[in-house]
Amino acid sequence: MTVKFVVSLLLLLVRAARSDQVEYGEEYEDHHDVNINQMLVPRSHQADATNILNNLLKEYDKTLRPDIGVKPTVIDVGIYVNSIGPVSSIDMEYQIDIIFAQTWVDTRLRYNSSSMRILTLNSNMVGLIWLPDTIFRNSKNADSHWITTPNQLLRIWNNGKILYTLRMTINAECQLQLHNFPMDEHSCPLVFSSYGYPRDEIVYKWRRNSVETSDQKYWRLYQFDFMGLRNTTDMLSTTAGDYVLMTVYFDLSRRMGYFTIQTYIPCILTVVLSWVSFWIKSDATPARTALGITTVLTMTTLSTVARNSLPRVSVSYVTAMDLFVTVCFLFVFAAMIEYAMLNYYSYSIRRPPAKTQRMAYSSLNMGRNPRSMMPMGNSLFWHDYDDNCLYECLDGKDCKSFFCCYEECKEGGWKKGRIHVNIGELDSYSRVFFPTSFLLFNIVYWVSYLYL
Repeated sequence: MTVKFVVSLLLLLVRAARSDQVEYGEEYEDHHDVNINQMLVPRSHQADATNILNNLLKEYDKTLRPDIGVKPTVIDVGIYVNSIGPVSSIDMEYQIDIIFAQTWVDTRLRYNSSSMRILTLNSNMVGLIWLPDTIFRNSKNADSHWITTPNQLLRIWNNGKILYTLRMTINAECQLQLHNFPMDEHSCPLVFSSYGYPRDEIVYKWRRNSVETSDQKYWRLYQFDFMGLRNTTDMLSTTAGDYVLMTVYFDLSRRMGYFTIQTYIPCILTVVLSWVSFWIKSDATPARTALGITTVLTMTTLSTVARNSLPRVSVSYVTAMDLFVTVCFLFVFAAMIEYAMLNYYSYSIRRPPAKTQRMAYSSLNMGRNPRSMMPMGNSLFWHDYDDNCLYECLDGKDCKSFFCCYEECKEGGWKKGRIHVNIGELDSYSRVFFPTSFLLFNIVYWVSYLYL
């Protein structure tokens, strides 16, 4: 039984091997036939294409446009945007990488062929036929891509329709209006037209889905967000004629993150730091002076750094950032001036100058014995004056300042309509006035530039 089982197994294996060889042989023959057919078909097409091109170019004049003297040549244009950016606010330009497609009909290139309806050709054929003289009017410089071969495509249909595409990188001019910088929005144009043919010879038209864009995650906009695009058709009138002007606008909005971290937050913190001096004792002159000078110098440095992001020549107007930095500088400077005033008047109170007094000084008799006076000419001077008195009060009739130190002066009828300020409480007033006014300024500033 064991021997019979082994023999049966061997016979099955031999049959399976033969069937595999037969199937492999059939597949090899089929594949060989396909290769033969694929090798034979391109040879016939190659001969047809060569004959077609030779016949088309035999009497073709590439210096003349299609239908010259009969009707204008209509060119349908389309743009595929590979990437946009970077955008330079200093040079007032942006970079764009596009595939520019133009389609027109040249009746001289019609041919009859049942096997080849479209001829797809490389860049070697481009120089043998007529091409539109399209230029980009706002380009500073442009480069075509030549690696590994010239990035050009030429297709010819049997009805004379021609498709010509070219990949290029353009540095185009974009006049940025920076009044709202860095909360500004811009529409950067890409303008093109014919260089020498006016509208009665060449007419440009946008084709359907004329402008398409690639995935924006590969774009290099950095400081900007892409908001959308729009295309227009205009007429340009010159002494040489009227030209069809085609324009694509790319709408961009600036991102504020960089400038918030780089300028706005440091300015706000510097202003808040200058308020610390209001809680330092007025007799700590070195501490308050050093703090005031440090914050002023810091604001000066921040204003210089903020201006480096803008063109030094073309932007001579005040931007939104300039306004914010200037107001912050004024707040810091005012905090330093506040201490200068406080220190000056405090010193004057401690060491007041001699004051000429009248003989009758009953209104200043505050329940204390009259002090000794020293005669000098026709006037009398206090020999020992009150340290709390800063200004002279002339018998309730007049006062040289509203900073009075006597209750009689404060409450006299001549004081109506005047405000009494205690100079010793100037720090207390500043602790409320400075934060409140700075908060109101920020509310007005951000609402105006972001929402109005």
